[in-house]
Amino acid sequence: MFHVKHQSALTALAAGLLLSGCVSIGAKPPAQLLTLDAVQKVPAGAGRVAGGGRTLIVADPDAPKMLDTVRVPVQLGPTSVAYVTKVQWADTPRHLFRRLLAETITATTDRVVLDAGQFSGDGGQRLGGELIAFTVDQASHSAIVTYDAVLTTPAGVALARQRFTASAPVSGKIESTTVGAPLNAAANKVAADVAAWAAAVKD
Repeated sequence: MFHVKHQSALTALAAGLLLSGCVSIGAKPPAQLLTLDAVQKVPAGAGRVAGGGRTLIVADPDAPKMLDTVRVPVQLGPTSVAYVTKVQWADTPRHLFRRLLAETITATTDRVVLDAGQFSGDGGQRLGGELIAFTVDQASHSAIVTYDAVLTTPAGVALARQRFTASAPVSGKIESTTVGAPLNAAANKVAADVAAWAAAVKD
């Protein structure tokens, strides 16, 4: 009888501990989520017809592990990185940047932009590359975005390669409420430069 009672008490205690711990299981949600907003947007209802090599497939860029995360990195020095607390991206920067690139290119050029999962039957070009930096630099107190762009033919032959970089100052202390706007500004500047470059490169 004592054993049964003791077992019941232990079961109740364990259940109580589990219930009391529910709110602390897993990471706490961030205070806010960041995303990228294109300065140049495609008007509602705008349409284009693909053909004659005018399509451009925009692929997700590669990114180092430091950037392939929803956390916002701060470059403290050449070999030291920290992450901003209480904030994270709504998606990884390379996915967000691809969408920003696609929107900007569509809005500012005559290209019909497709993503890598869509089929282009007219032999359009492909834009890929690597996101080198998408960080806040402590020394310069600025947001820095650097993208190595590669434009290729459908067969994978490189047509052109160029590095694009832009920065924007961070106002005040580097924290969750001050990093989003400058990173968005720097990303839009890079996207605009890439769009102009991609429009000028011919097969």
